[in-house]
Amino acid sequence: MNPCRRLLTALLLALVGLPTGAAELRGNVRIEAMGQALRPGEASQAVVYFRPAAAFEAPQPMPMAQMVTRRKEFVPRVLPITPGTKVRFPNQDPILHNAFSSSSGNTFDTGVYGSGDGAEHVFTKPGLVNVYCNVHHSMAAYILVLDTPWFTQPDAQGNFVLRDVPEGPGDLVVYHDRSAPWTARIDPSDAPEQVVVLELTRRKVPPHMNKFGKPYGRAGNTRNY
Repeated sequence: MNPCRRLLTALLLALVGLPTGAAELRGNVRIEAMGQALRPGEASQAVVYFRPAAAFEAPQPMPMAQMVTRRKEFVPRVLPITPGTKVRFPNQDPILHNAFSSSSGNTFDTGVYGSGDGAEHVFTKPGLVNVYCNVHHSMAAYILVLDTPWFTQPDAQGNFVLRDVPEGPGDLVVYHDRSAPWTARIDPSDAPEQVVVLELTRRKVPPHMNKFGKPYGRAGNTRNY
């Protein structure tokens, strides 16, 4: 094979390994309640993700993430991860806490724990994981296990950017724990900047039972945490 043909063959082989195209999705998320705009920072609790209609390679597990207990709250309130990611639950309070979920496919229970690094759990199944504390009814958080690598969270002004998104149609979804999901079928190659308005209609702490399936506050229901 002459040198020119060899070079052309090498270039063609290299191009085969490249994606057919990549695009960028931009937008802004605005949060409202009863028709009134809330402070922009509330939008940073949302998760924006894109799932192509065409087949794509499953995302790899992320480096270990954390959901901290601080001032009787889970921080962050919403944590997006990919399947196979390990999450640690450190306790930064001087009191006892617990983290558990009864969500199908991702049930877990850290047991009661004091200040320190806390327990770890690997989340393997895509879906929404409702996280509660068996000691404190008012503590609620969410782990969103996503089967797509294209996701982000808006900044404090509600702006978001999804980079290196494959061209072609797919579903753009905006999740917020206190609103119905916003969904649009778009093609990132020619999509305009997205303007998303979410109306909060759900309680900050949804109705839920303790990890024994019983109401909080009754004698014996949380004795063993």
